[in-house]
Amino acid sequence: MAQEEELEELYGKIISVVYTNEENGWTVLRLETQDAETVTVVGTLPSAYAGEELHVMGFWTVHPNHGRQFKCEYAERSLPRTKEAIYAYLAGRAVKGVGPATAALIVDKFGDKTLDVLEGAPEKLCGIRGISPAKAEAISREFRRQAGLRRLMEFLCAHELRPLLAVRLYRFYGEDAMEAVTENPYICAAPHIGASFAEADRLAFDLGGEPDSPQRIKAAAIFELRHNAGNGHCFIPTAKLAAATAQFISVDEDAVSAAIDSMAESGEVVRTALAGRDVTYLASLYEAETRVAVRLFALANAVMPEVDTGGTVSAMEAARGVKYAPKQREAVRLAANSRVMALTGGPGTGKTTSLRAILDVFDSMGLNTLLTAPTGRAAKRMSAVTGREASTIHRLLGAGFSPDGEDVVFSKCASDKLECSAVVLDECSMVDITLLDALLEAMPEDARLVLVGDADQLPSVGPGRVFADILKSGVVPAVRLTEIFRQAEASRIVSYAHAINAGEHPPLTENKGDFFFLRRADPAKAAETVAELCASRLPGKMGIPERDIQVLCPTRKGEAGTKALNRRLQAALNPQAEGKAEKIFGEYVFRVGDRVMQTRNNYDMIWKRRTASGGVEHGAGIYNGDIGVITAIDQEAEQLTVDFDGKAASVGFDALAELEHAWAVTVHKSQGSEYRAVVLAVGDAAPRLMTRGVLYTAVTRARELLIAVGDEAAAQRMIDNHVQSRRYSGLRIRLRENAGIN
Repeated sequence: MAQEEELEELYGKIISVVYTNEENGWTVLRLETQDAETVTVVGTLPSAYAGEELHVMGFWTVHPNHGRQFKCEYAERSLPRTKEAIYAYLAGRAVKGVGPATAALIVDKFGDKTLDVLEGAPEKLCGIRGISPAKAEAISREFRRQAGLRRLMEFLCAHELRPLLAVRLYRFYGEDAMEAVTENPYICAAPHIGASFAEADRLAFDLGGEPDSPQRIKAAAIFELRHNAGNGHCFIPTAKLAAATAQFISVDEDAVSAAIDSMAESGEVVRTALAGRDVTYLASLYEAETRVAVRLFALANAVMPEVDTGGTVSAMEAARGVKYAPKQREAVRLAANSRVMALTGGPGTGKTTSLRAILDVFDSMGLNTLLTAPTGRAAKRMSAVTGREASTIHRLLGAGFSPDGEDVVFSKCASDKLECSAVVLDECSMVDITLLDALLEAMPEDARLVLVGDADQLPSVGPGRVFADILKSGVVPAVRLTEIFRQAEASRIVSYAHAINAGEHPPLTENKGDFFFLRRADPAKAAETVAELCASRLPGKMGIPERDIQVLCPTRKGEAGTKALNRRLQAALNPQAEGKAEKIFGEYVFRVGDRVMQTRNNYDMIWKRRTASGGVEHGAGIYNGDIGVITAIDQEAEQLTVDFDGKAASVGFDALAELEHAWAVTVHKSQGSEYRAVVLAVGDAAPRLMTRGVLYTAVTRARELLIAVGDEAAAQRMIDNHVQSRRYSGLRIRLRENAGIN
C-alpha cells in the first residue's frame, strides 16, 4: 500500500454506483471530479449513492481488465447540496420508499431544502400527491435511519470493522448505536452483533482502551464462556476459565479471577460448586440447567394412577396386523404410567412403531397430545410417519426477540402455558439445555412428556448433552430398543449403521442393495464424482430427482468440503442463464433456483404459505438449519424470496450473511433430517470431525440410498475413532443429586 505522504486527493460527485458488497462495504463507483473528468473509484465505501459529494484520498492503479482506477484509502462524504444532486441521490433509491417519480415531485417542491424537510419537517411532504402522513413519516424515518446507519458504517470502516456489523448494531440499538459502541466497544462481540472478540478488542484500543481495563477483562471472560457454550459446554471450571482468559488477552490471572468475582456479585455469571468442583456458568445457562433438573425430577417422581395397557395394545395388534416386541410394549406401558419417559434406539429398531402405539394409547386415555421436534425437517418427518400435525419447538412456543433484540423470548411460557395434556418431543439428541428449559416452562404442571431420540447421534449444536445426560442419570424411566426388525434387516444402510456404531468394519465397498462406496482417493476426483452423481447419474439412471438428493460432508473445508462442493454443484445444477436473476454477495452468488440454508435463528423473518383450504397463513420465524429454494430476487426492493418447505419468506439483502448454499451441508447440520438419497463425501478433515459418531449420523440420514464417495481408509479411521468430545454439563449430576444418588 502506498505511504500516507504519497496519497493523492480527488474531489467530486458520485455519478453512479457500479457494484457494492453489502457484507464488507467494497464498492466500485463512477466519480465526476471538479475537473469534469469521470473516473472509477474503488474501495470500502458502504452505502454510497449517486449525488453524494466525495473527498477521497488514495492512489492510482491499473486493473488488468478494467483499466485505470483510483484506489480509495480514506474518504470524507457529504450529502448532496444542489437540487440536481439531491434528485440523483433520491432517484438512486438511497431512501427506501422514494423512487425516481416521487423524488422528482419532492425535489421540484423543496429544491435544495429537500433533505432538511426529510429530516426535520416530514409533515410538509403531505402536500405532494400520493404521500399520506403515514408515508411521509416513514420516508423521514428511513432517511434518518439511513443517515445514522451510514455514519455508523463509516465509523466502523475507519476502524477496519465490517459494515454488516453496523447494520446489526443499528437494528438493535437504533439511534443510540453510536453512543453504545463508543461507550463499550465489546458489545460488537455479542452473539446478536457477530464481531469476533479480536475485532471488538481492536476497536477498544483504537478508542483509547487499556490492556488491563476491567471492561476488557470481563468482556474476554464472557467471550470465553459464550465461545465454549457454542462448543456445547454449559459451564467452565473457574480455574480453567481464569487461566484461559488470562492467556487469551495476556493479563494477570488474578485480575481475571477478580473480574469473575465481580461479575458473580452482579449476576452476570454464576459461580457455584458442582460435585465438589468450583465452576462458572453464564447466568442464563445456570438457570436453564437447574430448572430442567428440578422439573424432570418432579415429573419422574410424580405419583400416577396405574393404567393397564395390555388390552389396548393387544387390540391394536389385531387391528393393524402387527406384533409388538416386549420392549415396545414396555415403552407403551411406561408412557401411560409415567409423567416423563425416554425412548431411544437406532435405525430399524421400531421407534416409529412404538411412537404410533404410544399416541394411540394416549388417544384412548383422552389426552390432548402435541408433537414437536427441534427442526422444521424433523417436524415434517414426524408428521409424515405419525399422520398427525407436528411443529418445531420454536413455532410451538412462539419464539421471538426481546424488545432490545438481544435475547430469545417465547410467548408460551410459565405465565401462558401450552394447552395440552402430553407432549412428544422427537430427535432429542439435537435439543440443547435452553430449548428443553423453554419447553418444560411452557408445559402445564400435570402434562406428560415423552422424549424420543437416538442416543448415539451427535450431540446438540447448543450447550449441554441433554438426552445423553437424562438417559445416563437413571432418574427418568427409559426404554432402549435394540432389536432390528425383519423388514429393516435387508437394508445395508441399517445394518451398516449398527455395525459402525458398534465399532465394526462392514464391507463398505461391496456395493449391493442400498449402500455403495465409490473409491476416489483424490479429493478433486471425489468432488467431480459427487457433482456427476447429483447432476446426471442418479436422476438419469435411478430416477431420483435432484431435489431428493442431499450431499453431506464431515467438513466445510477442502475440495470435497461443503464450501467447494456448493460452488461446483451450483455450476452443475443451477448455472447462470440469461433472464435468471442473481445477487452477488461477497464471494457468493445467490441465484433463483439455488438451494440455501438459514444459518442463524431469525425470529422476525416474515413468511406466508398456502393452506389446504386455499387460504394464506402468515407467520414469523425461520431457524438455523432450515433449507429452502430461492424463488425470486427483487433488486429494487433489495430482497429475495426463499421457499422454506412451503413457507415463502422475504430475506433482505442486509440479511444475506445468514444464508448459505445447501446443495452440500455438513453432517452436523443434517441432524434431524432424513433424505431419500444421500451422497456422502468422505475424506480427511480435522480429527474432531473424523469420528464414529459423525459417520454413523451421516449414514442414518439416508432413507432409500446412500452413496459414499472418497477414501475408504478415511471411513475406516472414522469407525475406529470413538473419541467423544467432553462437554461440561451438569444435568446428569443435578438429576442424581435431586434423587439422592451419588
